[in-house]
Amino acid sequence: MFQYKYAKQDNPGYTKTGIATLKFQLINQRADFSFALFSGGLSNPKLVAVSNILAFANPKAPVYPRLAQGKSWNEMTVTWTSGYSIGEAVPFVEWGMQGDTQKRSAAATLTFDQSSLCGSPARTVGWRDPGFIHTSFLKNLWPNTVYTYRMGHRLSDGRYIRGKVYSFRSSPYPGQDSLQRVVIFGDMGKAERDGSNEYSDYQPGALNTTDQVISDLNNIDIVFHIGDLSYANGYISQWDQFTAQVEPIASTVPYMVGSGNHERDWPDSGSYYNGMDSGGECGVLAETMFYVPAKNRAKYWYSTDYGLFHFCIADTEHDWREGTEQYKFIENCLASADRQKQPWLIFAGHRVLGYTSDKWYSQGGAFEEPMGRESLQKLWQKYKVDIAFYGHVHNYERTCPIYENQCVSSERSHYSGKFNGTIHVVVGGAGSHLSDFNQQQPGWSLYRDQDWGFVKLTAFNHTSLLFEYKKSSDGEVYDSFTISRDYTDVLACVRDSCEPTTAAS
Repeated sequence: MFQYKYAKQDNPGYTKTGIATLKFQLINQRADFSFALFSGGLSNPKLVAVSNILAFANPKAPVYPRLAQGKSWNEMTVTWTSGYSIGEAVPFVEWGMQGDTQKRSAAATLTFDQSSLCGSPARTVGWRDPGFIHTSFLKNLWPNTVYTYRMGHRLSDGRYIRGKVYSFRSSPYPGQDSLQRVVIFGDMGKAERDGSNEYSDYQPGALNTTDQVISDLNNIDIVFHIGDLSYANGYISQWDQFTAQVEPIASTVPYMVGSGNHERDWPDSGSYYNGMDSGGECGVLAETMFYVPAKNRAKYWYSTDYGLFHFCIADTEHDWREGTEQYKFIENCLASADRQKQPWLIFAGHRVLGYTSDKWYSQGGAFEEPMGRESLQKLWQKYKVDIAFYGHVHNYERTCPIYENQCVSSERSHYSGKFNGTIHVVVGGAGSHLSDFNQQQPGWSLYRDQDWGFVKLTAFNHTSLLFEYKKSSDGEVYDSFTISRDYTDVLACVRDSCEPTTAAS
């Protein structure tokens, strides 16, 4: 890890007095720290002095818990980082209902070395030992119940190392009629709270988004970060920084992630794209650092349920077109939604498979990731997907309910009655540098904003859903709409969504 400040940044008299005060925030990265003073600036650095070593009391301690939904609605997973190998200590989680006797569940342990990565800088100058990643599975949870937990390690000499106590609320039973709140965004990244500079420092909105979510955490039940997570780009230590930044969120509510180009893409690595945006990580870091309920985490698509919601999360760094393995998953995921119990069907992926008037995507008039919606739009229509979310484009945009490039509703802020088409939302403005829109706004684009922000969905019950777009600068709502829909409206036959019928009685 390398971060720096200029001595005269907040000390204008430094060049005359040689006296300056600088503050750095250090996080536990399983190693000691020291400070160095350089002259000559970045272009011609010359080492002047090195400080004494600063050490954490226990650099191997369990840190940065990340919750995620398990493969069933009543399972929560806890993932964390430590410096303890399985030869040194046995990892576990102590947990139970708040105030009750705590039980202990074992944890699995993963790590990786340079040979697991695909290229530079991840295998060379960006390499840093990631420590050990542990995941425990807390099963048979009661619905909508507060649990406490803490991570621990039993050392080979019989001593115990324990982290601090955290808590979470378990998922409602699928179909449970209760207030349920979901936050969705993409492309956040990380930034330094102490104002220092670092490599890959181009996510200026990251801390604002993080802090707005933290400030509203009592009114949030689950978070989806749909790709471009840390922007480490092959500099492994940045993943510790990112997991430390999101710890207040991820330790309290499920932090569900998706795969983006900055996690996965590398030539000849199985990615659909041959770019080098992952910096040689080729998915290994994201797949190890965060749990998702996928059958194969190297194929980062999965489904998950939360009360009245059914989510289908695509991996846009793998082929999604008709006939592929992922296409079959997407159709099965959408088809498996029991709309009587889970009326709100949500699709999400990193790249814009639907609609965007981003300047780059607008070239040629397609307004989408190449071949993005050609195969999928018939599935969204057939299975009546309410809203589809995307990142990758660093701004916010919302479409009308749309099918085959045509708005199928003239409403803008309240949709009621039977489903007509899916609303597509770009929500990739959580932190990274902002993207430009095309000058001309298409008719299907109802609202767009070149600013940092995120979306919050609130399901009040089976028939009422509130959508809000909030800016990260102030947390205020700048775009919103509601959906009111009965089960009979979901069943109603609309264009290209009708099941075959028979005249037989």
